[in-house]
This record gives sequence, structure tokens and C-alpha cells, in this order.
Amino acid sequence: MKLLEKLNREIARHDKPENRLNYQKFFKEKLEHPVSIKTAILRKISNNCFKEVKGKPAMEILDICDELLESGERYMRFFAFEWARKLKGQYRKADFARFERWLDDYVNHWGSCDSFCGITGQLLVQYPDLVTKVKKWTKSKNRWFRRAAAVSLVVPVRNGLLLKEVFKTADLLLTDDDDMVQKGYGWMLKEAGDRFPDEVFKYVMKNKREMPRTALRYAIEKYPAAKRKEAMRKD
Repeated sequence: MKLLEKLNREIARHDKPENRLNYQKFFKEKLEHPVSIKTAILRKISNNCFKEVKGKPAMEILDICDELLESGERYMRFFAFEWARKLKGQYRKADFARFERWLDDYVNHWGSCDSFCGITGQLLVQYPDLVTKVKKWTKSKNRWFRRAAAVSLVVPVRNGLLLKEVFKTADLLLTDDDDMVQKGYGWMLKEAGDRFPDEVFKYVMKNKREMPRTALRYAIEKYPAAKRKEAMRKD
């Protein structure tokens, strides 16, 4: 695959000490490659190489993304998820199965999860009824499926969509004991609060006794100090 070769050449050209960062400090999970090329540099490589495929049918580009992922080579997950996000508005409803497989096979920390959710978030903007399938992830034993159930709603709710589903998903994850899931649905509520501050604050106040403090802090982060204090007060 010539494109894979070009990506690897670009990676080698930019893989210099000044372009590297130790990412392990941002993760609890032990990373396979704790020191990696900075995201800004990878995105520059991604945008440059995407010109090779830009203009091809969306399904052909997604097939290329599959090839990158299946290669197992370093950084290819980053490029695949970046390119898939660029196809927003061009997905088919049937692509849900492909993306669900990606979640199962290639997501193993919060960074890859949140990057992946940019894809499913755009898919939900295009096909809101797919939220019923996404909500099923809340029952998964896999923490990244449960986090993705919430974070996938960030893009739609930023666009003023699926607020009711945000609350339903928060209900399903409300007492989850995994901090990665708590932070995920707390972030979802925080983003919803930008567009629907009164509705989200009402939801938080109604559920704050059951909501883990981690999720609660995330959810109210952008509210004025007085409201944050009110929400955090133990009645």
C-alpha cells in the first residue's frame, strides 16, 4: 500500500526529539508507546497525506482507513480516525457496524476513545435514530464502550440535538463505578449545559445524591461559582 509507505516516510521525517512528548503522564493505563510524536505534528502529516485520497468516494476512504487500522503499525489508528471524521455528512447508516467493530478492536484508552467518538458523534448528527444502538453500549462490560455511549453524544448536543438522549444515557450510567465512564458522561453533561444550561442544571440537582462526585464536578465545571457550590453542597 503506497499510502502506508508515504505515511511511514513522513513519520520518520518528523520523528525528532523536539517533536516528541511523553504522553504517559496523561494516562492511568500503561501505554505501549509512552513517548510519541506530538499530536499537532501528526495532524500536519495527516492533513498532508489525506490529499492523496481526498475526492475519492467516502466508502473507499473508509476502506483505506480499515487497511490502516489492520496494518497494526504505529500511528495508523490516529490517521484512520482523523480521516474518517473528515467524512462527516457522507456516512451511510450501515457504517455503524464498521465503526462499532473499530471501537471493539482499536480503542483501548480515553484518548483513542474520544477520538473515535468524533466519528460516531457525526454519524448521530446524520442519523439521530442510531442513538438507540449507541445506548446499548451502556450495558457493555467494556469500559470504553460505556464511555463511548456518552461521549458520542457530545457532537450532537453541541449542535442542539438529542438532549433527551443525553439525559437517558446519563441515567443509564449514573452510578457506574468506573472513573473513565464517570468523566465521560460528566463531560457529555457539561457540553449539553453550554446549549441547555437550565435543563442540565435541573438534571444535576435532581440526581446529585446518586451521581459520583467525579461526574458531578465535570458536569458543573462551566457554571457560575454560586451554582457549582449549590450543586456540590451535601444536603
